[in-house]
Amino acid sequence: MHRALPFVLAAAVALAARGGEARRPVGRSFATRSEVIARHGMACTSHPLATQAALEVMRQGGGAVDAAIAANACLGLMEPTGSGVGGDLFAVVWSAKDRRLHGLNASGRSPASLVPEEFQKRGLRRIPSYGPLPITVPGCVDGWFALHERFGRLPMAADLAPAIRHAEEGFPMTEVIADAWARNVARLAEYPNIRAVYMPGGRAPAKGEVFRNPALASTLRRIAAGGRDAFYKGDMAAAICDFVRRQGGFLGPGDFAAHHSDWVDPVSTNYRGFDVWELPPNGQGVAALLMLNLLEPVDLRAAGFGSRVHLHQFIEAKKIAFEDRARFIANPASLPVPMPALLSKDYAAKRRLLVSPDRAATRIPAGDPLGGRDTIYLCTADADGNMVSLIQSNYHGMGSGMCPDGLGFILHDRGEAFDLAPGRPNSYAPGKRPFHTIIPAFVTRGGEPFMAFGVMGGDMQPQGHVQILANLIDFGMNLQEAGDAPRVYHTASSEPTGETMADGGIVHLEPGFDEEVVRDLVAMGHKVGRTAPGSFGGFQGIVWDRTNRVYIGASESRKDGQAAGW
Repeated sequence: MHRALPFVLAAAVALAARGGEARRPVGRSFATRSEVIARHGMACTSHPLATQAALEVMRQGGGAVDAAIAANACLGLMEPTGSGVGGDLFAVVWSAKDRRLHGLNASGRSPASLVPEEFQKRGLRRIPSYGPLPITVPGCVDGWFALHERFGRLPMAADLAPAIRHAEEGFPMTEVIADAWARNVARLAEYPNIRAVYMPGGRAPAKGEVFRNPALASTLRRIAAGGRDAFYKGDMAAAICDFVRRQGGFLGPGDFAAHHSDWVDPVSTNYRGFDVWELPPNGQGVAALLMLNLLEPVDLRAAGFGSRVHLHQFIEAKKIAFEDRARFIANPASLPVPMPALLSKDYAAKRRLLVSPDRAATRIPAGDPLGGRDTIYLCTADADGNMVSLIQSNYHGMGSGMCPDGLGFILHDRGEAFDLAPGRPNSYAPGKRPFHTIIPAFVTRGGEPFMAFGVMGGDMQPQGHVQILANLIDFGMNLQEAGDAPRVYHTASSEPTGETMADGGIVHLEPGFDEEVVRDLVAMGHKVGRTAPGSFGGFQGIVWDRTNRVYIGASESRKDGQAAGW
């Protein structure tokens, strides 16, 4: 082996001398690795140890849902910069037994005692990002038990065992999470318990250092032993609410006791023969379906990936879809959403009339179909053909900064997404679910499962969904390439609150797009900027190859994650 080394070095030197570059022997130049392929099961998460926990419970006899719960519990420990038991959860499950999809909305509601007049009294025009006011009831734990009751195979104690073990024994800090951890605790360090739980030795743990969270291990043990009521009723709920009240918040035991998840029917559109499924509002998944409907008449394959036509048409479709998102997407319990009309191809054709082939739009009116966030995403698949697409979040990184005494986690700040202006779809009200950015996705073809996938990252998520699908369907990329390809991210002013874009918004491009195309976009009126690398989301996906009867998995390089199978 050592005798071969000089030859390898000489070859590299010769290649450099010819002006060439080393690259993978197959596939696109931007792909970081090959796809992962396995027969019996697959897990794709943003942390390798969470992926291995999912495989561990499947080898013990658990199914895809057990694996998803195990992975999610580990991520709440290992990646609290995007998830945890203090946050919300959404999932889509393909049941091989039922031959259909099941959707779960496990998002929480605002405190019953927090009325709009309280914000007015404090002179607030928006709900703050941190502190006690943006906290809504965390739905993650109830979501685990709702999934487990319907689809679980192992005891919940077995599903949570890997996370408990890692919390007690410790785990080494990974690179991307270490960076996000340091930035988060810098903002939250002065809130109670943050330093004690998340800053051992007075600072954020660095890459490679071992971190432990015995308080969270104890919390997970109590949940495993006592079920969902251990979290939503009794001593734990009382302790959480007492802490929030002491910080000036409004969450009460009655809010916890009244909480429940909802099984919902996913909604879909067909894109070039593929049925793409998202969950209905209060999440923003419908925006991805609207974008696909707008893009379907465009021959993206002929235009080519990264071309002027590809990027311009994508950006304009996003602008239109997000205006409809702002007008129509809210908690359906307070505002019915005209879903069939909104997702119709006829409606998309009318909206497409707003797209100029050679000019960027600066203003888009919302249609009439009747006349920043940090998150984790994971997917799992088992030997029986069941597949899970699951997303979970604290909203702003680690969340509100409210870390209840002795429990080892932070409560989310999802309530910040409410609109304090009255009379709008997402206007604040007590006991109401806020607009949600986190969206799991699924694709079927001919009534059979094709892919579970998702992209983390606030309002990047529907944009990321559409780009992944176009990469696969229009541009012929494999699953890993589809995730690694450079992305575009269009932003507008204050979109999470439902406000419309200002002066066309800004187009953010990852490195990898042709500079001549960028100049063309500017000439068309697009405002092109550059943004931080973490703004473009994080992708995981599992494809079921029904010809070869194998799973294909991918986890992209923007995160610390791993796709693995057995």
